[in-house]
Amino acid sequence: MTSAPIAVALDAPDLETAARWAALVTPHVSTVKVGLELYLRYGPDVIASVRGATGIQVFLDLKLHDIPNTVAGAARAVARLKPAILTVHAAGGRAMIQAAVESAPNTCIAAVTALTSLSEADLERIGVRGPAGDAVRRLAVEAVGAGAQALVCSPREVAAVRAEVGPGIMLITPGVRPAGSDTQDQARVATPERAIADGADLLVIGRPITGSADPGAAAAGIAAAIRRVVSS
Repeated sequence: MTSAPIAVALDAPDLETAARWAALVTPHVSTVKVGLELYLRYGPDVIASVRGATGIQVFLDLKLHDIPNTVAGAARAVARLKPAILTVHAAGGRAMIQAAVESAPNTCIAAVTALTSLSEADLERIGVRGPAGDAVRRLAVEAVGAGAQALVCSPREVAAVRAEVGPGIMLITPGVRPAGSDTQDQARVATPERAIADGADLLVIGRPITGSADPGAAAAGIAAAIRRVVSS
């Protein structure tokens, strides 16, 4: 059985919990995601711990955003850990994204468009005018032009971004919540089935899996639902 296109967000309080969650979900999903908090707390050791013996893909979600030279150095530093995916902020501009791509040639550089925690009103307050979808499309086009191989966008924008950038770019969607789940701090959300149907390639799912009594069973259930959509 092939693994479902899910990146489980291992937002754990400690390394042991993250490794345990990774082991439980690995039979069912393609990827595990290490975020900023876990990486800053434990450093490079966290990558080996969650990768384990299976060699599951690791998505290193650091959302780098700095001047191009600094981002180049940071991307080069983490490239030796062989993450499958590394995030940068699309708002950092073409030169910054290009610097990351050139400094980590064996890693898929994913540009984050607009954070899924931001509502339309939030975006307007920080100076992003017009509908969120328009801003996301603009950032997506700029990032792809700079060499980004993947984009991170909310499931609400994934269909429009797919239409804009074509089939060759990986689309990663956080803000995915199974039907009936609490949206928590996400503002622009959709179900896994909807996100896949709209053109997403990889779904980021955290608390609906890791917050359950049995993360392995939760991952298996969501994976089965996604496989039904993909095969239909």
